[in-house]
Amino acid sequence: MFDTVVFVGGDIGPMQTPENIAAARKLGERASRVASVCTGAFLLAETGLLDGVKATTHWRYAALLQSRFPRTRVEGDSIYIVDGHIWTSAGIASGIDLALGLIERDMGAEVARAVSRLLVVPYRRPGGQSQFSAMSQMEPESDRIRIALNFAREHLAEALPVERLADAARLSPRQFGRAFRRETGETPAKAVERLRVEAARLRLQDGSEPIEQIALAVGFTDPERMRRAFIKLHGHPPQAIRRESRLNSVR
Repeated sequence: MFDTVVFVGGDIGPMQTPENIAAARKLGERASRVASVCTGAFLLAETGLLDGVKATTHWRYAALLQSRFPRTRVEGDSIYIVDGHIWTSAGIASGIDLALGLIERDMGAEVARAVSRLLVVPYRRPGGQSQFSAMSQMEPESDRIRIALNFAREHLAEALPVERLADAARLSPRQFGRAFRRETGETPAKAVERLRVEAARLRLQDGSEPIEQIALAVGFTDPERMRRAFIKLHGHPPQAIRRESRLNSVR
């Protein structure tokens, strides 16, 4: 018997050889806990251990994992997922979060925190946290739009009308508005709201700062506007996200 077996990622095609699948199945059956990092979920799924189980993988491959293994309940938005004795993570960096989660489960939060300090990485992010960032979701093509988005992210507490963002991009407001929508699929105002929600979510998860203070710090004029933005983008108010983070921190 093995305590923990971890399936690492790689090129999906070369990994799926009959020999690898047979070896993976044998290892998985003999392990008390099984984990995968990134596309390692595909090899793990070949063993049948993901049938009927919630799992994740890198967001680029989540739809492919679901189509190839329809009995797996793929949640492509999570950093990592624990379902019984099966642990799966998103990309390579998310594998660090998963590893810290394993250490915390086995040896406690203090040891996990000490390891994170040695690795010089933030302490474990909750597994249910989204693997997407607002910036990566928008993925603008041109440097001008990226510059404007970076400017917005660095000045979230300030007023960010389209004229100010256009000035950062060195475009006229009309040119900027057309280019922004073409490259991101949304208006500058909606993009700024998304950046503010993301910044607020991280602050909600990382500390006990009052919600009213967070709302002002990220540029919402009042907590109610922030609450509406959270419900629209996440389906939950800020208070629910903070409660979930606190529950995860004591598990």
